[in-house]
Amino acid sequence: MKTVPVLLAAIVWFFNSCAPATPEARIANNPALFDSLPAKHQELVRQGEISRGMSSAAVTLAWGNPSRRYSGMQNGSSTERWDYTGSQPVYSSQFGYGYGGYSHGYGHYNSFGYSPEITYIPYRRATVLFKNQRVDSWERMQSPSP
Repeated sequence: MKTVPVLLAAIVWFFNSCAPATPEARIANNPALFDSLPAKHQELVRQGEISRGMSSAAVTLAWGNPSRRYSGMQNGSSTERWDYTGSQPVYSSQFGYGYGGYSHGYGHYNSFGYSPEITYIPYRRATVLFKNQRVDSWERMQSPSP
């Protein structure tokens, strides 16, 4: 049943490709929301950046919707954490030899084969911590040094 994962991957790709992937596209889809932001936050959103004190709406325009949201309390203040995830392809292959059973009346058969596989491993790209509905801190995954 290899068609099910392929079909599922195609569906996920389709829906992800429909979502606005850049700050410019998200701004174009929400001009009134963008216009309601302070000028310094508008400039950061255009650059795909965030800063302390930004609203969740501004972060959504800058970075898009998070993959996961968590809520909690810290020192008597409500908190919310947004995680942004990505996926990394991992390539592998298998060599196999096995007993195959019967084949259309010709008796037993054995099989030998090579099977390349791609598995996508999720990872956390970034996290934003909100306190009282404003950005308090954030962290992003750094690119490896050359």
